[in-house]
Amino acid sequence: MPSNEQTPLLQTVVISPPRQRYSHKYIRRFSTIALSFILIAVIILFLVPAHWLPGNHSESEWAPRLQPWSSYLSHASWPQNRGESYEELRKLLLESPKEEEARKWSHYYTGGPHLAGKNFSQALWTKRLWEDFGVQSRIVDYEVYINYPLGHRLALLEDTIKSEKVEETTSLTGRTCKVKYECSLEEDVLEEDPTSALDDRIPTFHGYGASGNVTARYVYINFGTYADFDDLIKANVSLRGNIALVKYGRIFRGLKIKRAQELGMVGVVMYTDPEEDGEVTEQNGYKMYPHGPARNPSSVQRGSVQFCSIVAGDPTTPGYPSKPGVPRVDPQWNIPSIPSLPISYRDALPILRALNGYGPRASDFNKYWQGGKLGYKGVQYHIGPSPPHLQLNLVTQHEYVITPLWNVIGVVNGTLSDEVVVLGNHRDAWVAGGAGDPNSGSAALNEIIRSFGIALKLGWKPLRTVVFASWDGEEYGLIGSTEWVEEFMPWLSDSAIAYLNVDVGVRGPVLATSASPLLNKMIFEATSAVQSPNQTTPNQSVGDVWDGHIATMGSGSDFTAFQDFAGIPSADMGFRGISDSPVYHYHSNYDSFAWMDRFGDKGWHYHIAITKVWALLAAALVETPIIGFNVTDYAIGLQHYLEAIKTTASGSPDPSIRSTSFPTLEHAIARLHDEAIIFDARARALATAIAGELPWWKWWQKARLFLQMRQVNKKYKYFERKFLYEQGLDGRSQFKHVVFAPGIWTGYSGATFPGLVEAIDNQDRKGIRRWTHIIENKIDEATKWLS
Repeated sequence: MPSNEQTPLLQTVVISPPRQRYSHKYIRRFSTIALSFILIAVIILFLVPAHWLPGNHSESEWAPRLQPWSSYLSHASWPQNRGESYEELRKLLLESPKEEEARKWSHYYTGGPHLAGKNFSQALWTKRLWEDFGVQSRIVDYEVYINYPLGHRLALLEDTIKSEKVEETTSLTGRTCKVKYECSLEEDVLEEDPTSALDDRIPTFHGYGASGNVTARYVYINFGTYADFDDLIKANVSLRGNIALVKYGRIFRGLKIKRAQELGMVGVVMYTDPEEDGEVTEQNGYKMYPHGPARNPSSVQRGSVQFCSIVAGDPTTPGYPSKPGVPRVDPQWNIPSIPSLPISYRDALPILRALNGYGPRASDFNKYWQGGKLGYKGVQYHIGPSPPHLQLNLVTQHEYVITPLWNVIGVVNGTLSDEVVVLGNHRDAWVAGGAGDPNSGSAALNEIIRSFGIALKLGWKPLRTVVFASWDGEEYGLIGSTEWVEEFMPWLSDSAIAYLNVDVGVRGPVLATSASPLLNKMIFEATSAVQSPNQTTPNQSVGDVWDGHIATMGSGSDFTAFQDFAGIPSADMGFRGISDSPVYHYHSNYDSFAWMDRFGDKGWHYHIAITKVWALLAAALVETPIIGFNVTDYAIGLQHYLEAIKTTASGSPDPSIRSTSFPTLEHAIARLHDEAIIFDARARALATAIAGELPWWKWWQKARLFLQMRQVNKKYKYFERKFLYEQGLDGRSQFKHVVFAPGIWTGYSGATFPGLVEAIDNQDRKGIRRWTHIIENKIDEATKWLS
């Protein structure tokens, strides 16, 4: 109708279809919804524990791969863990270990022979025990090449013909001789020590020893070090074709044989001189075991004679695990080719006295030849050679076999599965006993696992994965641990933070440690938190009565493959004897439960002390958000090692080597030191920030801290790996660490910058330049890694 004053103003509006605001609207709407769901999923994944999620599996059977969201953020109380807090865990680990429990574990392990490859019942018992404690465990086996003794003999023969009619080069083999002395090669059965009377006790022999039957004159060669042989060569003492009579000590036994065979000698006989026993000797009025703390004169040190500074593990499978069907190499370069025997000092006495008056005396040589303690028994320590009519007949017979051995591996999975801490001790022993070596460490390991098991039952979930290992075959050549490291090298290289080893946990009252410098600070903290069994003043800690010396890593125990092959920071610790301690009968039948109970650790308090130190060190590595390493200590260590190198070079006969100052290494270490200080300060600041209180709903701040923590921990975890040189050391390619290795002619003790040291010793100027360059590059890599 038409418009007027009484009608509203109405107008017809034509409505057209609405214009599309965006093209592809359905795609955009779908994307918005999808992104919203993704955002919600990411939040959930940050807040939900990773082990509740599907797909958390690994290429390694030992631990799941860490997903990007798997973290401490899986619980609202981060950085504290679920269940027991870190402080509660430490308190539990200090209160749970018990002397009576450690004594019980020791009594089991030392109750019968447990030679490598012959202790499956102990492996199975250990696995079941750990599972009873709540730790998932399994047995990992390898097929290895080792020997067992079949027979032996050592006799001092005397020609019935007048000595002047026997030419110096004549062997008494086939001649009419009388036995002047027949060595017993047995340890006495002691009524007070039941282990010594077992029917199946293990004969005296050398692991990886050569079979042979030789008759020859003999020469006394002190400790059989490289320098000792060199001294005799300079003195024109005849060695070729003769048998070496050497004392145990100073260097690894296998390297004594290696040098003897290189010089054309035909056999080696070893004994332990009371010189090794400090003040506690029969000569000083101490009664002999079992009636007192002095050495029983019939005790014999068994042991491996594999060339441990050249190879570790099964010598027929260097660099790869000894599994069924694998190819094997000839081990001739890694084990002796001449026979050897260990004997007691009682058996050595007639042989030593027969040398009286022949050749120079030990007192004619330098200070390193002095100190023999059998003078009161009529020994003058003449060198020889023995006269032609007095010769030794040395016979050894071994059976070499390929046989299984068994590691027991227990795992407690942590929230962070790509950060792993390994604790290990070997189980096998040369004797039925082994109360000190290795089963004081075995008892401590069981107590640690029992204590952690209590924490698990209380709801504790470790932040990092913990692996426990009971190794087999350590005594022959670190076989079980080396084969395991070789088999799982990719996983260990990716995940392992540290390896903590206890071999001989207790044989005396004084703590001794060796470690990568990264662990120094943590060792001091752990020892300061444990009460010392030796309380000269109230509340003294182990750290208070310890001299604080941390040695460099060498070889001789299961840390070798971890530290020297894989670049995993390692530590080894245990309580050792001092000069007035009861004599420890190393690798003897008298390393027994009876000896430990009466002399070694009366009350078993030191067993508990080493358990607690070991457990607290492990707990710190497992539970603290920022790994407690200190790279500044490492750089300071390198500075000290370089000073030692300069001292070695200054003594070289080559004047061009004597004048070498290694300025490029000095500068490289200084750069690393500066960067390490900055990095450690950054890590401490981050640790402080993480320890601060954050409410659970500020998950984004936790996420930021978590990512920063992961970056710092990654730097710490892989730092030691930066010093691995893929080609390995010259002539021993298994050893890949440019900073640490066993000394080429010492074995047990560690060499620092070993490639460079060997080049200096060999007066190899080209090798010095080469290794200086290699080490400098590795230090620079480590510096760049921290930056």
